[in-house]
Amino acid sequence: MQPDLFTRSARFDGATFDQDKDGPRLHRQLEVVKAWMLERGWHTLSEISAGTGEPEASVSARLRDLRKEKFGSYTVERRRRSVGLHEYRVTR
Repeated sequence: MQPDLFTRSARFDGATFDQDKDGPRLHRQLEVVKAWMLERGWHTLSEISAGTGEPEASVSARLRDLRKEKFGSYTVERRRRSVGLHEYRVTR
């Protein structure tokens, strides 16, 4: 899946981030998680991970990224499904 023009030009950052080594993987993950979530309703990190094939920690990080202006300012809602378990929904 090709990243859209908006997110392709946005750059990830962080102390351990290396654009050449990490950039393509993180952009691909972002697009996979975004597309999967926009087509579905509420899901836990585990369900998103199973549906996308991406690790739960990566899914969580990409959901945080989607909230950022440079990655599209998506609305990422969170609600409690049960004690200690939350689910998420992404909307435009």
